[in-house]
Amino acid sequence: MSDLFTNNKNRFFLLLFLWASFLLIPVHGYAQKTKKELENKKRQLQKEIEYTNQLLDETKKNKKLSLNQLVTLNKKISVREELISTINNEIYTLNKQITDANTNIKGLQNDLVRLKTEYAKMVYYAYKNQDAYSRLMFIFAAKDFEQAYSRLKYFQQYSEYRHKQAEKITETNKHLVEQVQDLEHKKIDKRLLLGNQETEKQSLTTEKGEKEQVFSQLQEQESSLKKDLDRKKRDAEKLQLAIQRAIEKELEKAQKEAETENKPKPLKLVLTPEAQVLSNSFEKNKNKLPWPVAKGIISERFGVHPHPSLANVDVNNNGVDISTSKGSLARAVFDGEVTAVVNMPGSGQFIIVRHGEYLTIYSNLKDVYVKVNEKVKTKQNLGSIISDDDDSKTILHFEVWKVKSRLDPEEWLYENN
Repeated sequence: MSDLFTNNKNRFFLLLFLWASFLLIPVHGYAQKTKKELENKKRQLQKEIEYTNQLLDETKKNKKLSLNQLVTLNKKISVREELISTINNEIYTLNKQITDANTNIKGLQNDLVRLKTEYAKMVYYAYKNQDAYSRLMFIFAAKDFEQAYSRLKYFQQYSEYRHKQAEKITETNKHLVEQVQDLEHKKIDKRLLLGNQETEKQSLTTEKGEKEQVFSQLQEQESSLKKDLDRKKRDAEKLQLAIQRAIEKELEKAQKEAETENKPKPLKLVLTPEAQVLSNSFEKNKNKLPWPVAKGIISERFGVHPHPSLANVDVNNNGVDISTSKGSLARAVFDGEVTAVVNMPGSGQFIIVRHGEYLTIYSNLKDVYVKVNEKVKTKQNLGSIISDDDDSKTILHFEVWKVKSRLDPEEWLYENN
């Protein structure tokens, strides 16, 4: 009975230890993964803020106040707010880890007290029964050989258990020391994060003040801003007509080819097997496409949205406007074929690259490095982007289409430029 009790007790503690270890490891791994993700996101946001500062420095070189300065400030404030939110998430995660660490430390302390108490009792029992003669008499007093063997095994198992108990005490104490050290590191990390958070909040307050000042000054230029807006609308309409004409030409070409071969006229663009593979590949890379510039920020989003300075005025963008540094180049976001290079008097040139059913449009270009029917590769330079010295801005207008439907480019580009 004593042997059975001892074996069951050993199995119970072993299973309990394995179960506890199984529960603790995934939680710790998840926490580390979350921390790493948050740190990566924070680094990316800080890089974006640094680049936005670079763009703002370019706009400030020109003493003339521009709408682009307000747009860039708005973007910087938005990124700063996201950075503060990320730091808040880091602090929340760290607080949870500190709470869990305190719980683990308390549990380990209790385990250590229990193990030491049990070990003390075993040492006392061993001391009371250290007489080898008494142990031999206990074995020889057995009724039969089987009982004598069981009593011998009992002494052996008891000795082994006592040795393991001493090892457990050492291991638990070591683990406790590690947990305490880890907790102290987490507290230091938290203090640093809180300081970082306060610094970012102060920067945000300063930037919002600067934004209000720029906004107020721009409102005094309302008539000039409305003229610029009207001009931009006319340019956008011309661009859309030119894009639609280019698409219609391709459909007409496909129809003529169908007539020559006595086939029914296609209602949509007919793709070759090679073009269909390219189209499918483009579609699979949604949210993964590289940006059409090496570095940049989205200064105007897709669709209808309020004007950044004019009250009760909405603007509609058929693509996205990407602010970048002076001298930047436009580049292909995916393998494809150049189907149009069009000169827009007064607003530069634009390029259409076909990727099967999909089209990407790169507008506001000064010089073009490719020609119609040329095959291009991902990230291949297509042309240089116009820089407006009056407004101190360099902006690429970028669109994504599927046959005749406009799509939101942000849903296709990789999140981190």
